[in-house]
Amino acid sequence: MKKFSIPNLFKPVALASAIGAMLFSCQPTEDNLPLDASSELAVVKFAAGDIIPGKYIVVLKPSGLNLRKSMGYEEVQSSMRKTTVSLLSKYRISEANLDHIFGNTIEGFSISLSTDEAQALANDPAVSYIEPDRMMGIAQKGRPGGGGGSTGQTTPWGITRVGGAVNYTGSKKAYILDSGIDLDHPDLNVNASAGFNAFTSGKDGRSLDDGNGHGTHVAGTIAAKNNSIGVIGVAAGAQVVPIKVLGATGSGSYSGVIAGINFVAATGNSGDVANMSLGGPYSQAVNDAVVAAASNGIKFALAAGNESQNTNNVSPGSANGTNVYTISAMNSSDSWASFSNFGNPPVDYCAPGVSVQSTWKGGGYNTISGTSMATPHVAGILLLGNISTNGTVKNDPDGNPDPIAIR
Repeated sequence: MKKFSIPNLFKPVALASAIGAMLFSCQPTEDNLPLDASSELAVVKFAAGDIIPGKYIVVLKPSGLNLRKSMGYEEVQSSMRKTTVSLLSKYRISEANLDHIFGNTIEGFSISLSTDEAQALANDPAVSYIEPDRMMGIAQKGRPGGGGGSTGQTTPWGITRVGGAVNYTGSKKAYILDSGIDLDHPDLNVNASAGFNAFTSGKDGRSLDDGNGHGTHVAGTIAAKNNSIGVIGVAAGAQVVPIKVLGATGSGSYSGVIAGINFVAATGNSGDVANMSLGGPYSQAVNDAVVAAASNGIKFALAAGNESQNTNNVSPGSANGTNVYTISAMNSSDSWASFSNFGNPPVDYCAPGVSVQSTWKGGGYNTISGTSMATPHVAGILLLGNISTNGTVKNDPDGNPDPIAIR
């Protein structure tokens, strides 16, 4: 047998088995459901990192489809679906089992399979590897809370620490792979027309609006407007694009996240930025998708995670490649945030991640902590150009202090 065993197919599971129960444990788990509330799995409750029973991510050997620049997103999707359906027909697996199709980063698909069907596909010469699909969660420390209003504009300490805000005048976009964005927040320049929703049914599938608050918070740190209200972002006024891969509970699936990365790779331009303040146990498929998308010139800012462990155990934080930056967190004294994951590599920079004030759902504002909050500081810097540094973080537990990112 090949590609379908504990050392191979389930290698990501074995790698993270000791930490799976606690990974992203800062997230509330009592309401975390599968992507589609209407699915038969909706009666089961999941935590971030959990395997979704019967769901798999199948990665094919590359054909070069994603290198065909003349083909748009829909054309690549259509071509990849035809290839996929042809493969499935060999094993009498119904096309109705298909979920997401990937073609602009990794080539492959997500699907519902029996164990025998997964084994059969894993042995096909066209298949590179198969992983179990899992739940993905936000990289925020503590439970989401309510957001208050604002009577006048303030500059959060983190914005000041990374070099202050700049009124953004460029044309590049910040893709927020998260829980959506408050579409009519007065302090954000949201480009919903360029967005993507990984949810196909249920409440989360109806809109790119943010039902959690997390994605809106991330967007504000990157690009809140320089006006008379609320807060200001690093690249003030830049376009923020909702790529909704997490629901109102702050959870989604690995396959949905890869679908979001796939869309960004297909529709983004060189110099655009993608922020991924989310994570779960190690996944080769997630990492491969990030690295492939970043090779097209899109800059990815990735949260290191909040479990006080080595970032090499988590994805997408463990991804490494050109235009890929993994971010740890510090407090206002330049001291290590006790919750932050560590390890250099893959961690590239440290940024403000404790008691960070930013925009929130419902037109509000909120102060929260996490590597989720550190990462968009660097995403904002990347929109403005290159990252500079100013000192190193104190008390880095790996003994190799991360440089502090500034613009």
